[in-house]
Amino acid sequence: MSASATDQAAGPKAARPHKRRNRMKVSQQRWGMFFAAAAVIGFFVFTLLPMVASAVIGLTNWTIGTTPRFIGLDNFRAIAVDPLFWKSFRVTTTYAVFAVPGGLLVAFVTASLLNRVNRTRGFFRTVYYLPVLVPPVASAVIWLWIFNPDSGLLNAVLSALHLPTLLWVYGESTAVPSIALMTIWGFGNMTLIFLAALQGVSRDLYEAAECDGANPLRRMWHVTVPSISPVILFNLVTGMIAAFQIFDAAYVMTQGGPNNATLFYVYYLYRKAFTEAQLGYASALAWILFVVIVLITIVILRTSRGWVFYEGERR
Repeated sequence: MSASATDQAAGPKAARPHKRRNRMKVSQQRWGMFFAAAAVIGFFVFTLLPMVASAVIGLTNWTIGTTPRFIGLDNFRAIAVDPLFWKSFRVTTTYAVFAVPGGLLVAFVTASLLNRVNRTRGFFRTVYYLPVLVPPVASAVIWLWIFNPDSGLLNAVLSALHLPTLLWVYGESTAVPSIALMTIWGFGNMTLIFLAALQGVSRDLYEAAECDGANPLRRMWHVTVPSISPVILFNLVTGMIAAFQIFDAAYVMTQGGPNNATLFYVYYLYRKAFTEAQLGYASALAWILFVVIVLITIVILRTSRGWVFYEGERR
């Protein structure tokens, strides 16, 4: 039998495994689309469609119990001259300036200390993560007791040290820093992310820096920080996004007081939507917040090109 005849005889048998692989590939694609469909449908139904609806509602003067009436950009014009809008924006920005860098610093220092521990690392990692598991409302109630000017823990400590006591969340000038302090208390999530990044830093870099005479501070600044800079960027972006959406503390602890000192942006949005029933105005506020967060994220990502270093990247 010639070679061509042999190939023709073996042709159908040789094609069977190829067809079987194609059918298996198509089946895997179908199952993958099936399992991904829930997430895609959920995104469209619970995220995209509500965003489109809020954009349309933001162009109306809809209040609960009335018929929506299209008014164009009048809500945005009213927001531009609303003193409480600017007050809430300043308060939220001030909170972010206190809470985000403070949380990053505390989490980084804690992770650096945990990275030096071997036997009890798991125990301390669990302890530092526990505040993250506390529900926001329960955490706010606990800190209300701690911040109590008369019988709170913090003022008791200050009195024992013969230092002046503070009003904390009950004082107009100390309310926002106090809430920022409460937020920093939940630094466990950032700490675990930093710890994972620190454990991935090559020991060769530290040894090379030590051979060049770098002290621990210089090794930290020139080796550790550049090596984990992508993680710092991640925590910075997510921290800023979360800071501009703070709501629970104002709702549970201060209701925006004293004298609107803690009138955070989302709390003001909530008040417009569900207390004053101005859904159109609140939707416009929501879109302004969305644009602000996007702009802040873009600015951070653009400026990160000068201080974030990726492995294998040429500069």
